[in-house]
Amino acid sequence: MNNGMNDPLLDEATDWHEDPWDSVNAVQDDSSEELRDGLNFLRGPLRQLFIVVTALLLVVGAISGWVVYQINPSGAPGVAVNFTVQEGDTVAAVADRLEAAGIISHSTLFRWYVAVKGGLTLTPGYFSVKKNESAGRVIAALSTPPAQTFISVTFPEGFSIAQMGVRLAEKMVFMSAEDFIAAATDGSTKSELLPKGKTSLEGLLFPDTYQVSGDDSEARVVRRMADMMKRVVKQKNLSDSVRLVGLSPYETLIVASLIEREAKVPADRAKIARVIYNRLAKKMRLEIDAAVKYNADPSLSWTELKSIDTPYNTYMHFGLPPTPIANPGRASIEAALAPAGTPRATDEACVGIAAGTKCEYLYYVLADASGRHVFASTYDQHLKNIEKAKLAGVLP
Repeated sequence: MNNGMNDPLLDEATDWHEDPWDSVNAVQDDSSEELRDGLNFLRGPLRQLFIVVTALLLVVGAISGWVVYQINPSGAPGVAVNFTVQEGDTVAAVADRLEAAGIISHSTLFRWYVAVKGGLTLTPGYFSVKKNESAGRVIAALSTPPAQTFISVTFPEGFSIAQMGVRLAEKMVFMSAEDFIAAATDGSTKSELLPKGKTSLEGLLFPDTYQVSGDDSEARVVRRMADMMKRVVKQKNLSDSVRLVGLSPYETLIVASLIEREAKVPADRAKIARVIYNRLAKKMRLEIDAAVKYNADPSLSWTELKSIDTPYNTYMHFGLPPTPIANPGRASIEAALAPAGTPRATDEACVGIAAGTKCEYLYYVLADASGRHVFASTYDQHLKNIEKAKLAGVLP
């Protein structure tokens, strides 16, 4: 209630002076500016440090990713390639050659990785490694003793020693065709099948697939092939060849090599064997094309080859060639030991011959593109078969 008297509290109120702290807005504005100034003072160096740290992390991450890619590249490994560790090689030398061969992408990084993994003991020899393979697998491949590293090498039936040498060198880059041929012909490798006075193992190396190790040599491969032939001919009773076909074991292998090179289909093997034995018995020249072409210049025409007087020219010389012309397989050895018998009257070789003429296998010529031969008992039949072969386009 107002009684008109002065109230000291009211007087004091009228004397109130505004204080900035009484203004909420003023306090908030001033405080935020000071706080912002403080944060700006702290954030400046922190921002730089943050940027530097972030950049370093990105660089480290990029380097780490690059290292990981070099050590363990993406994608499937490539084909296996041949690599030789030489006597006295160091890890650095091997790494440089691996890089040069495209097997690894960075020799220095590879050396570092080898060190991290505890090192690498190198053994001279042949190794098989893959391009685009992880460094760990390359190290594992080089850590495997060469004697435990094998490559399959297939020598087909009918290959000569020269052809076998080329095939071996193709598969085993640290071997040479020349050294293989020398080991197979210089007499350093012996065989009980080889007659006295002869040194070449032509016809005495069994054609098959062999596992050749990284520490093998050409001579050791030749030795294994010769030993395999001895086992095979023992299984086939080649020692009975004189009783079975009237020829020595070595001569029978010559016949087997002729069969191997001439026959294209299995059914012809025994018949070709019989042609050979019949012509030998009748003192006829064998006239076998494959013998004439043995080790001959491939650039020469057939007419030129037939005119050259060599021991293998069966158009000029009677009897068997002096050595096998190839290395025969089991089927040809079997055919040489068990030639076909006398043909039946219904056989193509007997059709059209004069009455009273003995029908026997004496001639053959290619019949079609499959390699099948047609056989004849008389020369007139043979000439007709040749004309048919020319019309069929299988003879020039």
